[in-house]
Amino acid sequence: MEDQGIHDAAIFLMSLGEEEAAEVFKHLSPKEVQKLGETIASMRTVSRERVEQVISRFTDEAASQSLLVSDTNNYVKSVLKRALGDDKASLLIDRIMQGSDVSGIESLKWMDPQSIAELLRNEHPQIMAAILVHLEADLTAGVLKHLNERMRNEVMLRIATLEGIQPTALNDLNEVLYQVLAGGDKVRKTSLGGIQTAADILNLMGTGIEGTVIESIRNVDADLAQKIMDKMFVFEDLLKLDNKSVQMVLKEVSTDMLVIALKGASQELKEHILANMSSRAAEGLREDLESRGPVRLSEVEGQQKEILKTVRRLSDEGSIVIGGGGDDSFV
Repeated sequence: MEDQGIHDAAIFLMSLGEEEAAEVFKHLSPKEVQKLGETIASMRTVSRERVEQVISRFTDEAASQSLLVSDTNNYVKSVLKRALGDDKASLLIDRIMQGSDVSGIESLKWMDPQSIAELLRNEHPQIMAAILVHLEADLTAGVLKHLNERMRNEVMLRIATLEGIQPTALNDLNEVLYQVLAGGDKVRKTSLGGIQTAADILNLMGTGIEGTVIESIRNVDADLAQKIMDKMFVFEDLLKLDNKSVQMVLKEVSTDMLVIALKGASQELKEHILANMSSRAAEGLREDLESRGPVRLSEVEGQQKEILKTVRRLSDEGSIVIGGGGDDSFV
């Protein structure tokens, strides 16, 4: 959800009342709940006109939607079984519905990284990898930061080489997760994991940890380590973006965030960024960089990660290409 959408959603939920709003929250992801909660908490007053605009917009959009089938999953299953017979339909349904029976793993998305790490700390790295690839990259990166270096490296190696998840791979977790993974024996094999997943996670872990993980993987498989590095996009790689792409990124980033992030950047990257700003904005940024005192490395890396998230979002939207290895190229 964009900022405007979040504010509209927050206003609409507050207009519903507690019980109705609670029902809506039940159908949202952890991140959506957090964003909406923070937005609602920060609101003090909203004009009646603004509330009416939001409700009117919702009414118009809701009126344009039509619910064809109340239970789409059951509809698909019934139609396929009628058309193909039970055996063929079952094979196809497994592929269509893959990942839909990971309710136990879904519950981990509501936990903080340290709690997940504690929960999985004594598990085999292969089992940990099979679970962590179901989570978003930033949450997985947070979990791995709470593991010791040896375990972290072992898990990342397995994530990078994971080609799919067999149902039996999750069975052993039932006791440890106290039935959090109920139904884990029905989880279908999916395409989760692999080199890109490993690269996405490493991008979010900070340069210090990233280097030791890559080196550990290189000791086992140098070719694999290189493939992961080829897929990674780090802050200094902003140099590889053309002027138009850099300008698009800068539109999405606050000046304060940029100042802190650039404290840890090379002079070449700083100049590349400044060259894509108006002369007035560039002059202001130079002054901010010079006047800003020492900044903790963790804060610098944190702001760089936030900017990289923006870069990846723009890439996912097709606005820019950040490529990496193979035939991909930067634009």
